[in-house]
Amino acid sequence: MSTDGLLQHWYAVGRSTDLGHRKPLAVRLFGRALVLFRDGDGRSAVLEDRCAHRQAPLSAGTVCAGRLQCPYHGWAYDGSGQVVQVPALGPAAVLAGELHGTVLPCVEQDGLIWAWPGSAAPAAGPRRIATFDEPGWTRFTMKTRFRGSVEACLENFLDCPHATFVHRGWFRTPTQQPVQARVTMLDDGAVAEYFDEPRRGSVIWALFAPRGGRMTHTDRFLAPASSCVDYVFPGGLAYNITSTCSPVQDDEVEVYTVMSFRFRGLGPLVRLVFEPLSRWIIHQDVRMLDRVADNRRRFGPMPARSTDADLLGPAIWRWRAALAAGHAPPAAGEVRDVRIFL
Repeated sequence: MSTDGLLQHWYAVGRSTDLGHRKPLAVRLFGRALVLFRDGDGRSAVLEDRCAHRQAPLSAGTVCAGRLQCPYHGWAYDGSGQVVQVPALGPAAVLAGELHGTVLPCVEQDGLIWAWPGSAAPAAGPRRIATFDEPGWTRFTMKTRFRGSVEACLENFLDCPHATFVHRGWFRTPTQQPVQARVTMLDDGAVAEYFDEPRRGSVIWALFAPRGGRMTHTDRFLAPASSCVDYVFPGGLAYNITSTCSPVQDDEVEVYTVMSFRFRGLGPLVRLVFEPLSRWIIHQDVRMLDRVADNRRRFGPMPARSTDADLLGPAIWRWRAALAAGHAPPAAGEVRDVRIFL
């Protein structure tokens, strides 16, 4: 699938906490080698990971006084990609304007560093992470490398049936209880809402969910490459899991997951247990997608076969195929009611 249309979006390339003031950070996006660093004002910047002089990797250099210095001849770059120093020319050298690297538009927001790999970045930044500025929430951000496509990752994050098998006993346990679900196509993706969902027989439900009262649960695909899962319980208890997928190269995706929860003022204590448990559960998904990737390599690709129980997968594929080709996305408003068993 061509990715040209998918380049015209913001993608997370790092966590704010990953980027200090002294060392640059090497990353890849759509197979393109990039380097991140902080300029003299502490702002994040993203350049192609090569010096304009002899193409040495800038990520192997250092950051001095907010300037990224090449490890080969010491050429120094500011946050705009301009070469501001060539040591061999002396400190008084006046540098020509054509001495610059390739810079990508960059925004630091909600604990993540975002880059725009396409052309003509808009004035508006990336979509905000839900609940990030709201009081009373505790959060942490995980960075996880997956083998597979963005589509496979997104469907995995938004797919309830797999959890009864991949996360059996940890997040869900098969009950064969019928659950009504409603899938609605939106103007920015699609959403699935669940009704009368079982919540028993797992560590997560036992530790972090109240026994009674009505739970609301929605899974939402946010085009082109994000997912948002919301659980709301009586008494103010709530969870939001937002994941954004950044293609590294073929069949590799870096996923940044912001886990936010509101837990009756006990958030910091709950995090001591919830964070390692969340990391273990996402590791189970990594292992499963590894197995899928291995089998695709063994047998070659095959057409995906879906049933009504694959609630959001078809919408994800339709949306992303349309964006990649530069076509209009699926129309909003289509509603589908489905009964599944969990």
